[in-house]
Amino acid sequence: MAYATTNPYTGEVVKSFPTAKDDEVKAAIGLADDAFKGWKNTSYEERAAVLLKAAEILRKRHTEYAKILTLEMGKLIAEAEAEVELSAKILEYYAKNGAAQLQPRSIPVEGLPADAAKLVYQPLGVLYIVEPWNFPYYQIVRISAPQLMAGNTLLLKHASNVPQAAATFEKLFIEAGLPKGAFINLYAAHNHSELILSDPRVRGVALTGSEPAGAAVASTAAKYLKKSTLELGGSDAFIVLDDADIDKAAKWAVFGRHWNAGQVCVSSKRIILVDSIYDEFMEKYRAGVAALKAGDPLDPSTTLAPLSSFEALELLKKQVSTAVAGGAKATVAGQPVPEKGAFYQPTILEDIAPKNPAYYTEMFGPVSQIYRVADEAAAVKMANDSPFGLGGSVFTKDPVRAQRVAKQIDTGMMYINHPTSVRADIPFGGVKNSGYGHELIDLGIHEFVNIKVIVDMPIDGDF
Repeated sequence: MAYATTNPYTGEVVKSFPTAKDDEVKAAIGLADDAFKGWKNTSYEERAAVLLKAAEILRKRHTEYAKILTLEMGKLIAEAEAEVELSAKILEYYAKNGAAQLQPRSIPVEGLPADAAKLVYQPLGVLYIVEPWNFPYYQIVRISAPQLMAGNTLLLKHASNVPQAAATFEKLFIEAGLPKGAFINLYAAHNHSELILSDPRVRGVALTGSEPAGAAVASTAAKYLKKSTLELGGSDAFIVLDDADIDKAAKWAVFGRHWNAGQVCVSSKRIILVDSIYDEFMEKYRAGVAALKAGDPLDPSTTLAPLSSFEALELLKKQVSTAVAGGAKATVAGQPVPEKGAFYQPTILEDIAPKNPAYYTEMFGPVSQIYRVADEAAAVKMANDSPFGLGGSVFTKDPVRAQRVAKQIDTGMMYINHPTSVRADIPFGGVKNSGYGHELIDLGIHEFVNIKVIVDMPIDGDF
């Protein structure tokens, strides 16, 4: 792999980094394992202090950290600042709550005293984390914060277009007091996954990325009997029912589809509208999309960023062309985007039939897929007609109806009157082709610990 910082706004290759050699990868595993031997025996208070210090540093130098995100993947500076703060909140959350989430738990056993049988939570060892470019800090921290708090150590393979963000987080943890080797950034090649996961000192892998990447890493992990969690793609349904607040729904749809330039696994990618409100919603939605301003992501007035890379731009162009060739109607919105940079003109796709490849395709970028349905039942059916099952939204003024619809959608997350969101204290995870496992809160911290049963049986008891 070629690790390089290429500014998506200017096209300039800012800096490149050499891919790690096999010996460097092996040495990193050894360092991480050595660090684990000491880190697993530290107190929760010591671990929490490191996480709190890292959060403090992020907040103190938030603009400095944010600009790295904007430089490497084109994120709007305001969104980059928000990602830095979210990362700090996750670190803070586990510093405050991790110890309680890892306390032993007594379980009732017939014929034994109340505390005779317990579950204890113990770290596994070295973990391999493979992360994507769209949230370079957040993706790292939602695994590293809980697992460092649990006593594990980490090897990071980040996306090849955000090498400085990866290196920055390693430096951040060292500055915060994490022992050397407890978090190592590796500019690893794709074939290094086999080398890493075959090592008995590496006990699991967490990956966020594409379906092909997830399938490849999960199969390698399974080959060596290693635990894996996967957070893959999504094609979130954004359902607007006939009794919704149309003004609010349209505004949230514009945001939900276009934040982070539309490059979010939980973007509102499929906007499903009940027929009776279709025209009113679309009038407001088109106006909202047209008002987006593309430009320099460092300019606070910019509201639409470039895509993360020119490769991503070419892929999106191809996907839209395929959709139109399959019968979809494409309408561009807003003023022409800048010719310089990896910008894609906001586009609205309608009349997408199930036979059209776009119907089941996840698109990363400012392309809206709009669907018209007869009623609530048809909306639920269409929302579930997807290989993905990550998040989703339903808009209605009726709270009972909202709960009913939310429970029928086959996803890991559903939000009412709001696009699928990310927070430090709400778990994240999907089903179907969107992966398996959870991140954040106690669900996340328990993914990579040994939940050990210890039973104190009376020596003279029955078999």
